[in-house]
Amino acid sequence: MGCVRKRGKSWNAQVRIAGWRSFTKSFKSKSDAVYWVQQTEHQLKNTSLPLVDVGDTTLRELLQTYAKKVSSHLKGSEIETYKLNLYSKHPIAENKLVNLTQRHFEHLRDERLKQVKSGTVHADLMMFRRVFKTAIHKWGYGLPKNPVEYLQLPSPHKSRKRRLMPSEKERLLTAASSQRNIFIASIIEFAIETGMRRGEILNIKVEDIKEQTLLIPQTKNGHPRIIPLTKRALYILENAQLPFPMSANAVRLAWERLKKKGNIKDLHFHDLRHEAISRFFEKGLSIPEVALISGHKDVRMLFRYTHLKAEDILRKL
Repeated sequence: MGCVRKRGKSWNAQVRIAGWRSFTKSFKSKSDAVYWVQQTEHQLKNTSLPLVDVGDTTLRELLQTYAKKVSSHLKGSEIETYKLNLYSKHPIAENKLVNLTQRHFEHLRDERLKQVKSGTVHADLMMFRRVFKTAIHKWGYGLPKNPVEYLQLPSPHKSRKRRLMPSEKERLLTAASSQRNIFIASIIEFAIETGMRRGEILNIKVEDIKEQTLLIPQTKNGHPRIIPLTKRALYILENAQLPFPMSANAVRLAWERLKKKGNIKDLHFHDLRHEAISRFFEKGLSIPEVALISGHKDVRMLFRYTHLKAEDILRKL
């Protein structure tokens, strides 16, 4: 049952239902307190009994648990684990789960928007939403609702439409030819030929090449795939030292040097994947054929990478 009491200048609302812990919250008006009691009672009565009594569990403990049980088993777990650890040190993590409300995350959202881009804040809050969803629905945490569920999120990053210009490819490869590291040029060319991610390229092994196809056993989405190789891509592999003797960080640093030397602005290594996939479509490959090469399971995600040139379409028309 729920009750509302006047405490000084505020109204204290409390809800007690068999099988659940006690929920308490303070309001400035009696009507808000009564409404909260009604809503909380309705949510609790229509929710399965909790398997875990959260008690004094803090947000920090939940984030650490999620990092260990969930994030550590994901592909590319380093980034998410880093974020979880980062927020574990934030003042919001000191709050007990039972006391967290949407207002806490509204304040966090507004604070972070002053520090980083809106797309980063959007991704971080989506992470919080997943953490609470997992805690409530999979682990049975006794929380009446997800405090981030209906939070207004900032706009995500706009999809990039950057295409590689012919002169830029020439400048990149020319600059690469003067580098001490002789492998970066091959890596760049291979990325343009195949649309593979940097990590996938660096993990290529000789035994993964069968005639004119390449097995990619470790992918971002966790599903291996086999892709066809163009004659140029096959030639690059046949004349390369595999796996490429470069770390991801070494490729990143070399890439930045090449851009600076070639006077190229606003070009990411991942844009080479955009370029390759767009070229596949321009060559007339169908969506399933491109998806086979790129590894996309969701066609909507695939379209984010396809920025076709209007003049090429005009020639077809």
